[in-house]
Amino acid sequence: MFFFKKSKIIFFCLLVVLATQLTLPVLAASGYPVNPWGDEDKKNKIQEITGLDERDPRGIAASVINVALGFLGIIAVGLILYAGFKWMTAGGSEDKITEARKLLVAGVIGLIIILAAFAIANFVLTQLIMATA
Repeated sequence: MFFFKKSKIIFFCLLVVLATQLTLPVLAASGYPVNPWGDEDKKNKIQEITGLDERDPRGIAASVINVALGFLGIIAVGLILYAGFKWMTAGGSEDKITEARKLLVAGVIGLIIILAAFAIANFVLTQLIMATA
């Protein structure tokens, strides 16, 4: 039951981060028209305001990957901090220290995998954009 509570919190945090990242162009827009869909005779259309007509799909994919890997990195660092806290409050109990050590190793391995995935994705997307631009 505890796992479901954790997964709900993680899902909610991911939803908040993604919603924030996706709405930044809208919040930063200036000259927002009264009619958000725009009229044919007006220059300010919703596509121009949000930047959707100017953004490259590869750039959007890179942003989504960066946000997802950043969120996973935050989770891995939180796991490492939790393992350290658990180790410090173990009170000399070998069972608790062993459990905390396993969590710490898992968090460090996860962080290494996330950083490697970030480096690989960054390299591949950079090369893709340079080759097709």
